[in-house]
Amino acid sequence: MRFMMLMIPKGYEKAAPGTMPDAKAVAAMMKYNKSLQRAGVLISLEGLHPPSMGARVSFAGGKPKVTDGPFAEAKEVLGGYWLIQVKSRQEAIEWASRCPASDNEVIEIRQVQDLWDFPAETLPLKLSALELELREELRRKAAKP
Repeated sequence: MRFMMLMIPKGYEKAAPGTMPDAKAVAAMMKYNKSLQRAGVLISLEGLHPPSMGARVSFAGGKPKVTDGPFAEAKEVLGGYWLIQVKSRQEAIEWASRCPASDNEVIEIRQVQDLWDFPAETLPLKLSALELELREELRRKAAKP
């Protein structure tokens, strides 16, 4: 099962462009990230710049409208994420519980929807996606030294 662990730092919605965590917090997080990697559960991870550097595209009336950050209505924003592969929701919770997060951070855990979760009538789409996934895996293996 794949889960996203979404880091939600309180106050980040108001962070100035270029705001970065302090070096001590980064070092602790890198150690945690390494433990995810060593355990073989880490698929990917990324930190995100503050919303003040982002944009949102909404589609009211079917037309795209761009709003530059920061976003006045935002109460919570993402600071980053981890994508992990584990056996259960409980295991994802256990990994999130080990994170060296501060008092102002929350981690939301969400299971990733797999193609196989969708109805049977999507079978042709599922098979096409599976074929693409297999090709990508073969390409990655061929690229390794």
